[in-house]
Amino acid sequence: MTPPTPPSLAKRLLWFAALWLLGVAAVAIVSCLLRLWIAPA
Repeated sequence: MTPPTPPSLAKRLLWFAALWLLGVAAVAIVSCLLRLWIAPA
């Protein structure tokens, strides 16, 4: 049996970028919610 081939560099970079963007978006959403909760307009 041959070992499984690792994913290509482009696929790994795409996954990294997608997860990074999701993390940044999550932090931005939480910060906006906290700002609205602490100091409502």
